[in-house]
Formats: sequence, C-alpha cells, structure tokens
Amino acid sequence: MSSKKSVPGPSKSETRAEQTTAIATEIIDRETSARTAKTERLRAARLQRDADDRAADPKKPAKRTAAKGKD
Repeated sequence: MSSKKSVPGPSKSETRAEQTTAIATEIIDRETSARTAKTERLRAARLQRDADDRAADPKKPAKRTAAKGKD
C-alpha cells in the first residue's frame, strides 16, 4: 500500500489566494492601528489645547445694560 493522502491538499491557486488574503489582512490591521493611534494623539492634543485656552482666557461676566424706561 502507498502512504499517500486520500484527500488532496489545496491547489496552487488556493494557496496563493490564502497568502494574498493573509498579507492584505496584515496591511489593513496595521493601517487601522496607525489610524487609531493618530486619532488618540490628535484627541489628546485638542483636549490639551482647549484646556489651555480656557485657563488663559477666563470668561468675563456679561455686562448688563440698563433697561430703557417706558416713555
């Protein structure tokens, strides 16, 4: 008897497609991670800028104008 498998393995095109899919998934995951990191970095910078703006420029109370009397 021979020691060959009864079920054939994946064809060359299937193997190639699996490799392409794996590489594409890796690239997409890397881009997603980079985008998430950039978003977090920009959000932190924006919050810091807003906090600095509020600290440097405290709001002055609005001046009330005198009500005009009825004539």
